[in-house]
Amino acid sequence: MNPLPSAYGWLDELRPLPRMLEEARKLYGTFEVPGPASNPLILEWAKEVGLARTYLEDGIPWCGLFMAVVAKRGGKPIVEGPLWARNWAKFGKAADKAQLGDMLVFRRGQGSGHVGLYVGEDYGAYHVLGGNQSDGVTITRIAKERCIAVRRPAYRKAPATAKPVQLAATGTLSTNEA
Repeated sequence: MNPLPSAYGWLDELRPLPRMLEEARKLYGTFEVPGPASNPLILEWAKEVGLARTYLEDGIPWCGLFMAVVAKRGGKPIVEGPLWARNWAKFGKAADKAQLGDMLVFRRGQGSGHVGLYVGEDYGAYHVLGGNQSDGVTITRIAKERCIAVRRPAYRKAPATAKPVQLAATGTLSTNEA
């Protein structure tokens, strides 16, 4: 596993993590291949979730693909049309307040979106573990005002760690996750 930035190292000590977050953590540090080539691992994700015919190269936005593979590996359902980030607003059940492992859906530009997993928040931003953030699986800060849905996976019994996490406001605020 790739190491997390020091501000998020506590995640590796926290157990049990929500299952989808655990699966996402394993993929942290995966990046696109620069230029016309594609990262074969990202293309394998498309095969794993049945999207190999529609997802052909890592230049296509892949935050929804990342969430699909994380959901599948975490034993959760994949929404219909998972490559469209805003479709993840139909995942699980709506939640009023985000907690560790929840899915966050954001608006981005004219009609497009972004999706990732909540790892914490500060006064004005969510800290999001997601794919296609600066061309990789990273943790980034995204303004709370851009969040259009907080979605909670169905749990038989939620892990004790699934609660809100307050963090310091460190790092740049993302304006475009691609």
